[in-house]
Amino acid sequence: MLFNSFEFMLFLPIVFLLYWFVFRARRWQNMLVVVASYVFYGWWDWRFLLLIALTSACSYGSGLLLERNEGRRRRQMAVSAANIVLNIAILCVFKYYNFFADSLDTLLSSLFGYHLDWATLEVVLPVGISFYTFQALSYTIDVYQRKLPATHDAVEFFAYISFFPQLVAGPIERATNLLPQFQRDRRFDYARAVDGMRQMLWGLLKKLVVADNCAMVVNDYWSQYEELPVASLFLLGVFFTIQIYCDFSGYSDIAIGCARLFGINLKQNFNFPYFSRSIPEFWRRWHISLMTWFRDYIYFPLGGSRCSKAKAIRNVYVVWAVSGLWHGANWTFVVWGLYHATLLAICNILGINTKPTTSRTLLPSFKETLQMAVTFFLAVIGWIIFRAETMEQAAGFLKAMFTNRLFVIQMIFGKTYLLYAVALIAVEWLQRDKQHALQLPSTGLCRWALVRYAIYAAIVYVIFTCSGKVQTFIYFQF
Repeated sequence: MLFNSFEFMLFLPIVFLLYWFVFRARRWQNMLVVVASYVFYGWWDWRFLLLIALTSACSYGSGLLLERNEGRRRRQMAVSAANIVLNIAILCVFKYYNFFADSLDTLLSSLFGYHLDWATLEVVLPVGISFYTFQALSYTIDVYQRKLPATHDAVEFFAYISFFPQLVAGPIERATNLLPQFQRDRRFDYARAVDGMRQMLWGLLKKLVVADNCAMVVNDYWSQYEELPVASLFLLGVFFTIQIYCDFSGYSDIAIGCARLFGINLKQNFNFPYFSRSIPEFWRRWHISLMTWFRDYIYFPLGGSRCSKAKAIRNVYVVWAVSGLWHGANWTFVVWGLYHATLLAICNILGINTKPTTSRTLLPSFKETLQMAVTFFLAVIGWIIFRAETMEQAAGFLKAMFTNRLFVIQMIFGKTYLLYAVALIAVEWLQRDKQHALQLPSTGLCRWALVRYAIYAAIVYVIFTCSGKVQTFIYFQF
């Protein structure tokens, strides 16, 4: 079920009314969350429910076994390792088996002329499997590390794994943050719910008006890269850079806002990343829940940066190779990860480690503007590799981007869509110290309710009149 579908427009108010006005006790609310989440997830394919139920049951059981074997670290280590291996094995079979089988087939056929066509499997990639698998893994690891007591309530745990607003594309929540919220009573908070609806509205604007329109341009021109001049190719890369941000951060805004309707607080997943002044800062602002997951569960255990500079750089490459594979079973994602690992390694060597800060000035300084422009350009190059279907296409696109007709101007359609993006980014710049762009100030014109409602009405009008052709959320494939 898509957030931007008619079915969800019916589903959400029904669940909301049942949640607050019928099933008012915490246990019944949690049960409703599980049932509603399974309906939401099973809308794509009911068979996916078997997999998420298996992941949930095994992770829930691992927590109980870890508690039962408290003080016996060898047994706890075996339990934790078994559940981690099981979950990763499930993820690998469904997401990576055919990728590695095809890669091995290509290698053997090129070396020995031997084909492994028989080795591939006919499997469907379950929506959001990477997201809920990582969420389940974090619970087992945190219980093993004594950061969290094991839960004895299966309903609470299944609600934690399957909570529908963030089930298929995040944010990837930690058990230490989300699970306790299902373990305590919740009361309806009008102000929180209204703010959640504002954030959902802003997310829908990003997705439907900006991302989906940009997607039409990218989809129409991407395969024609050999024929386009340099300026058009760079503009095409910018279109995809805007598309993926508005698509994914739009989903996160809708998910976080939707969760607030049910009294649940999810972590911020995007912090205006295209205002970053360096690549390290960019990755502190983009897909925050995934980046912090890799930091805490892979980077730090490897030694993080508290080791020699060579080992710290090695750790960065390991994390980003895994991050690339997490995003998809394609060598383009691996190379994209290694590209950013190289940029981060260079920043490490040069001592560039800009931390996210919020400038209070209306306009950035010349230095900040230059830093943001360079960071944005480097991000565009990375997103071109990310968007390419094959490494040959990625290499061909990048080569054409620097060698095709340099002084020829050939406009591609979509100038209006670019104006939508510029307007959206301008609003986000003005609101960059807020959690989302529709957290309007209580001063000036916005202190009047009529003005605020006029803004909301204008956004709704723009969504209904300027939306592009409906596109599936990009991160559903991961």
